[in-house]
Amino acid sequence: MQNPFQTLGLTPTFRLDAAELEQRQRELNRALHPDRHAGKSSAERRLALGRAMDINQAYRTLRDPASRAEALFELLGAHGIEERSVTDPVLLGEMLEQRELLDEVRRDKDLKRLGELKQQMLARERQIVSDLAQAFEVLLASAPPSDEAPRSMSGAVLDRPQRLYTELKYVRRFGEEVAAIEDEI
Repeated sequence: MQNPFQTLGLTPTFRLDAAELEQRQRELNRALHPDRHAGKSSAERRLALGRAMDINQAYRTLRDPASRAEALFELLGAHGIEERSVTDPVLLGEMLEQRELLDEVRRDKDLKRLGELKQQMLARERQIVSDLAQAFEVLLASAPPSDEAPRSMSGAVLDRPQRLYTELKYVRRFGEEVAAIEDEI
C-alpha cells in the first residue's frame, strides 16, 4: 500500500479533521477530472485516472480510524499489526464476558438490552479512538516517520497503541455482531 498521507499531501498523524480530509480529496480529484485531461494523450489520461484511484484509496484508508492506525504502524515499520492476535489476558476476559452477554441477548431476544450493549460499545469505541490518537501523538513525537524507508519499531514503545488498535478491532467486530442480531430479531 502506498503512503496515504503522502498521496494526499498530509503530515502523518492520527488526528485528522474529517471535513478537511474530504476537502483535500475533492481538491486533488478535481485537478484530475477527466474533463481536464480530455485533450491529452491516452497515457496521460491513464496516469491521471491511476492517480485519482490512488487518491480515493488513500481517502478511504485515512477516514477510517482502524485503517489510519494500520497506515501509521506501517510508516513506523511495525508490519503485520492487523494480523496479530489478542494476547492481553484482561482484554481476552472482557471479550469473553461481552460475548456471553451478547449470547444471552440473542437467546432472550432482548432488544432493550441489545440497544444498551450497542450504546456501551459505541461509547467505548469513541474513547478508544481518542486514546489511540493520544498514543500515536506520543509515538510519533518519539519516532516520527521519515520520507525514506519505514523504521523498524517494536517492543514497549508500540504496546499501548497496539493494544488500543486490537481493542478497536474487537469493538468493531462486536458492533457487527450486534447489527446481525438486530437483523435476526
